[in-house]
Parts: sequence; structure tokens; C-alpha cells
Amino acid sequence: MDMESRERRFPVSAGILFGLGLGGFFDGIVLHQLLQWHHMATSAGYPADSVENLEFNTLLDGLFHAGTYIFVVLGLAMLWHTARKAHLWWSGKLLAGSMLMGFGLFNLVEGTVNHQLLGLHHVNETVPREQWIYWDVGFLLWGAAMLGGGWFLYRSGLRQSPGERG
Repeated sequence: MDMESRERRFPVSAGILFGLGLGGFFDGIVLHQLLQWHHMATSAGYPADSVENLEFNTLLDGLFHAGTYIFVVLGLAMLWHTARKAHLWWSGKLLAGSMLMGFGLFNLVEGTVNHQLLGLHHVNETVPREQWIYWDVGFLLWGAAMLGGGWFLYRSGLRQSPGERG
């Protein structure tokens, strides 16, 4: 592939970083703050039942949000860097698909590591403990569906965009 073709390729890593960040923001804003189903370490021995534990969980939630913010900033920088050089119009399916892949990847990694392996928290800790697994599995299935749907959308966009077939 020549240099011009490489410069014209859509930066899929930018979309994945956007998706990782947006997936983290969704989790933190909707599940942690709005619905208050869990915090970062509620199942790891720090339930939000005291001011001290709530402060600790809030600190961890803030660090989590800082990480998701960094993903979005890096994705934006990569997209800007590529677009600035190439001045091209790609199919919107490339960005939407790669963002869905990142969002789904976030759910799969976060759901597997934090919910299953480390047991730091679970998706919905407001329901009886024996029901937590159903919410956790649903979160993983939702992530897998977004990852798969994003992949198909991205592949469809490749066929419609200049410089992506090379």
C-alpha cells in the first residue's frame, strides 16, 4: 500500500477509543450516578453504607471517569490528526461502527474483569444478590452485540469510503 492510500485510511483506532470512552461514560453516569446501581468497589468490601466508603467509591468513580475522558481525548486527537492530513470524507459507518466496537469492547472487558474476575461491583446491586448474575450476563451480551454490530457496520462502511479498499 502506498503512502497516499495509508493517509486516506479511516483511523479505526480513533473510533475504538471514542467508543471505549463513551462506554465508560455511559457506565459511570447512568449506572453509577443516575441509577446508583453500583460504584467501583461496592462488592469488594466497600459498600456505600458509610461516609468513608462512599468517599472512597466516589474517588474511584472519579478516577474511572478521568480514564474514560483520556480515551475520548486520544480518539479525538487521532481523528483530527488523520483528517487534517487527508481532507477526506469517509462513510459515517466507519466512525459509528468503530465507536460501537469500542463501546462493546468496554462492556466486555469491564464486565469480565470488574464484575466476574475481581468482583469489585456488579451491574445492578439494588436487586437481590442472586439476581446480580443476570444483570452481569446481560451487560456482557449487550457488549458482544455492540461489538459484533459495530464490526458489521464498519465493514459496510469500508465498501463505501474512498481509500479504504486498497
